[in-house]
Amino acid sequence: MKCVAFNRRGTLLAAGCSDGSCVIWDFETRGIAKELRDKDSAAAITSICWSKYGHRILVSAADKSLTLWDVVSGEKVTRIVLQQTPLQARLHPGSAMPSVCLACPLSSAPMIVDLSTGSTTALPVTVPDTGNGVAPPSRNKFPDGAPFTLTAACFNMNGDLVYVGNSKGEILIIDHKNVKVLGMIPISGGAVIKNIVFSRNGQYLLTNSNDRIIRIYENILPLKDGLGALDDLNKTIQEEDTVEKMKAVGSKCLVLFREFQDLITKMHWKAPCFSGDGEWVIAASASKGEHKIYIWDRAGHLVKILEGPKEAVFDLAWHPVHPIIVSVSLTGLVYIWAKDYTENWSAFAPDFKELEENEEYVEREDEFDLVPETEKVKESDINEDDEVDIVTVEKDPFSDSDMSQEELCFLPAIPCSDDPQQQEKYVGSSSKLIDSNYTGSPVSEENGQNGQAANNASSPLEEDTGGTQSKRKRKLSEKGLELQAEKVRKPLKLLKSSGKLSKTKIISVDQDYGSGADAEDGSDDY
Repeated sequence: MKCVAFNRRGTLLAAGCSDGSCVIWDFETRGIAKELRDKDSAAAITSICWSKYGHRILVSAADKSLTLWDVVSGEKVTRIVLQQTPLQARLHPGSAMPSVCLACPLSSAPMIVDLSTGSTTALPVTVPDTGNGVAPPSRNKFPDGAPFTLTAACFNMNGDLVYVGNSKGEILIIDHKNVKVLGMIPISGGAVIKNIVFSRNGQYLLTNSNDRIIRIYENILPLKDGLGALDDLNKTIQEEDTVEKMKAVGSKCLVLFREFQDLITKMHWKAPCFSGDGEWVIAASASKGEHKIYIWDRAGHLVKILEGPKEAVFDLAWHPVHPIIVSVSLTGLVYIWAKDYTENWSAFAPDFKELEENEEYVEREDEFDLVPETEKVKESDINEDDEVDIVTVEKDPFSDSDMSQEELCFLPAIPCSDDPQQQEKYVGSSSKLIDSNYTGSPVSEENGQNGQAANNASSPLEEDTGGTQSKRKRKLSEKGLELQAEKVRKPLKLLKSSGKLSKTKIISVDQDYGSGADAEDGSDDY
């Protein structure tokens, strides 16, 4: 495994493998629900992204390809090959069936890719010197001659803006439709930005820089129509210098909220992300020989350090709903981290509390009264005349859309077609087992006939009064005959009420009881 990603509800977990396949697990049952495999590609998967409602999965691979899959049918929708290897690809979060994605190649600027036509649009990575904010033509070097390095980028919650972190330590806010830089936020120190991630609710932005500091920014722009708010800011701010104007606009978009770092070890961080509700931040140590996951609260306090095997962490993902973390090691193993809950039986009875040792208890005077005096005096604060709203549906706190019913939360169980030769083999072996156990088979019938013949042959010996029979049988009384007849009738009724398999039992029982009856008849005649 190389990378993992949850769907919006956390019911499905997708993992990209080094052989080019994508495995989807049902996270509730821990079973494999679907396996997506492209016959045209066997390169390692670099990133995985779910669509908004979980019907599509976008996979980027090391062979410079982007593949869009239909999750339910398991069929490939489209496949596009880029000029550079995409290290990360994200689908547009604003549509149910997105046809646009954001790709971050290895050694070129981030680009918007139209999956339906295959066209690409490179995004600017620096603030242009021209006053209109339009990006200069795409090139492989910065104006100062420095080559491109890994550039991080992500959509905002609605997908109308793209936030780009460049190698100069700047966060650029870009209108990707018009390819125009609208704002800029410089980072102190000017360190290279390696990761940039938005929280699920869109209120906070996380950056991971090369100076070994994780920064949290608060998003001041409105969650809806952030592009329109930015256009209004550009109109109100009057600055002749383009760079200063972009900084002024950026200062009204993002505000530094918190910084996270390890002051002792000064370690680099890898794969930082938010929790599902945005209250927690996690990041993995970038050291190759350790599997450590650091957890902070949003106030900046280090809460927990999770230590795993001596393997480097490759990717991290936090469950959208539950406090569960999934990490991928360098060897390809997926580890699931969850809280170890202790049994608290007093939770089932909130009025009781657990005691380590016996304590003396003084009974209240009205403790066992049907209506205690304290309740008689206490008046209810609830106004009984107020109308109760039973029509309004409360919004799901874990959903950021109004159309959650369209989401794909679980995959239907589809039986796999086996090899026909194996099916014939299994059918043949099962039929042999049935024949061997079936008492109505020719062998069993032959044995039954032989048994009846043997019993019939023994009856004349019993009838013979000579010295051949050393011990004679007593003749049963009338009451004994009635009891024996009842015992014979009861098993037959039970067997007749059962299904198809009980027919074999009926045959054998009839034969046994028939032979037994012949023997008794022979003894009765004596």
